[in-house]
Amino acid sequence: MAELEYLAGISEVISTIRKTQRDNIGKAAQSFAKSIASGGRVYMFGSGHSVIPVLDIFPRYGSFVGFYPIYDPRLMWSNVVGPGGARELLWLEQREGYAKIVLSSYEVKAGDSFLVFSHGGLNAAPIEMAMEAKKSGATVVSVSSHANRHAAAKHSTGSKLADVSDIAIDNCVPPEDALVTADGVPEKFAAGSTVASVSIAMTLVAEVGKLLLARGIRPSTFVSPNVGLSPDHNEQVFREYMHNVLRSR
Repeated sequence: MAELEYLAGISEVISTIRKTQRDNIGKAAQSFAKSIASGGRVYMFGSGHSVIPVLDIFPRYGSFVGFYPIYDPRLMWSNVVGPGGARELLWLEQREGYAKIVLSSYEVKAGDSFLVFSHGGLNAAPIEMAMEAKKSGATVVSVSSHANRHAAAKHSTGSKLADVSDIAIDNCVPPEDALVTADGVPEKFAAGSTVASVSIAMTLVAEVGKLLLARGIRPSTFVSPNVGLSPDHNEQVFREYMHNVLRSR
C-alpha cells in the first residue's frame, strides 16, 4: 500500500536525521538558548511550503516567546494560480534583492539567531535572508536538503543556503522532495521535507526550552486552553511578546 510506503520512507528520513544531525541540532539549540537568555531573538524565515515549520514554531502550543517569525505574504502562496498563486511565488523567491527589502522591517542584531528553512536551498530569497542576517551579526542556522548542494547554483554569487550558514542542518530528504514511487511514471509522490523540517523544528524547541530551564529561565510558553491553566495565561504570553517587540534593545 502506498500509504505504508510513505510511512516507511518518512520514518527512514527521521531516523537518518537522528543519527546524522544531532551535533548540528545541538549547536543550533545552544545558539538559540544563548540568544533568548541574553534578551535577543531567534528570527525564523521560510518561503513557499518552507513557511510551514516557521508557522509551527511560534505562535504554537508548546512553544514560547523568544522565537520571532518573519512572514511575507508575497512569499507564501494562498492560491493555486492568480493573485497569491504558486506560479507568482515561485518566480518572486528567485528574484535577487527582494529578501533584503523584507528584512529591512526587522531589527536583527548581533547576538540574535536566525533560522532559515528551504528544502532546495538554491533560491534567492532564503540565501539572501541568511546573508543579510549574517551582516547584522546574527548566527545563521539553515535547514535544507544537502543533497541539493550537488545541483547547479541559481544565485549570482554561486552560493547555496548551506554555504552561507553558520550551522547547516540537513533535512535528509532527497532533492525531488517526494518519497513514493509508482510503476510507469518517473515522478514520485508525497513530499517529505515538511515532516522532516517540522520534526527538526520541534526538536529545536524542545532542546531550547530545556537549555533555558537549565539556565534558570522559565520560558513564557503558549499553551492549549484545554489544559486548565489560568484563563489569562496566553494573554500574558502575547503581552510579553509585544513588550519584547516594542521595547528598544
